[in-house]
Amino acid sequence: MATAKSRSGASKAAAPHKPPVSAKSPAKSPAKSPAKSPAKSPAKPPVKTPAKTEMTPSAPAAVRAVKAAKPAKPKKDKLVRDSFTIPKSEYLVIDALKQRAAKLGIPAKKSELMRAGIKALAAMAEAAFATALKNVPAIKTGRPRKA
Repeated sequence: MATAKSRSGASKAAAPHKPPVSAKSPAKSPAKSPAKSPAKSPAKPPVKTPAKTEMTPSAPAAVRAVKAAKPAKPKKDKLVRDSFTIPKSEYLVIDALKQRAAKLGIPAKKSELMRAGIKALAAMAEAAFATALKNVPAIKTGRPRKA
C-alpha cells in the first residue's frame, strides 16, 4: 500500500501528509506553538461581580430610597410607516414651514411638522375643523404618473 508507506514516512517521494482538520478543533492553535514550553499556565477563575440591581446590606438606606423612588419610564408608542400623495404646491409649503421653524431656532423635520399639524387639527373646534377640511381640495389617490 502506497498510502501506508507515506503515512509512516518511509517513502519520501510521496506528498507530505497533513493531519485531517476536525470541526471541533481549530486548524492552528496559538497555545500549542513549538516555541513555547509544554507547561500550561493555570487558568484564572472567573471573577464574579454583583449585579447592579443588588444592594449590599452595608449600603445606606438613603441610597436605597433614591433608587426605589425613580419613576418608571413611559411606554413609547409603536411607530407606523405610511405613504401618501401630496401636491407639489403643498410640499413647498412644508419646506417653507421648515425654514420658518429654523429661523425661530427650532429646527423641525417634515414628519414633526405633520405631527404638529395633526395636533393642531385635533385641538380645533368643530366649525374650524370643518372649514379647514373644506379648504383642502381632494386629489386622486395613488402614485402620480411619471412625466
